[in-house]
Amino acid sequence: MRASDVDRDQVAAVLREHTAEGRITMDEFNERLEQLYRSRTYGELARLTADLPDVDLRNRPAKISPQPVAKRGMHPGMMAAWSAWAAASAINWVVWFIVSLASDDFAYPWPLWVMGPWGAILLVSTIFGRSGKEE
Repeated sequence: MRASDVDRDQVAAVLREHTAEGRITMDEFNERLEQLYRSRTYGELARLTADLPDVDLRNRPAKISPQPVAKRGMHPGMMAAWSAWAAASAINWVVWFIVSLASDDFAYPWPLWVMGPWGAILLVSTIFGRSGKEE
């Protein structure tokens, strides 16, 4: 019986899986792939995988992953808040520096009024805020 393109694609997927698992080398994979696309019948397709164990691509066993490592560090939202604070503070200091240079006089360090309260609120939120674990 003649094989369709879908049949050939399924056999190609099986060959890729066996290559990924190390059962066949890349050279063998390439040779079999060439033969695969020249194959016309189910018998020719079956010969390409006759020496390999059966692989059910639809019901693959789930990979067992190691126990998840507890993440330490800051919550991503808090990290974003600190990043915004740092960016705004840096911009304010650059503006202050340019104004100080342009006026040839020491300008009052007004960026402290931007950094101080915002930074204090972020610091308190970081120290006493939620740990990120939803109950």
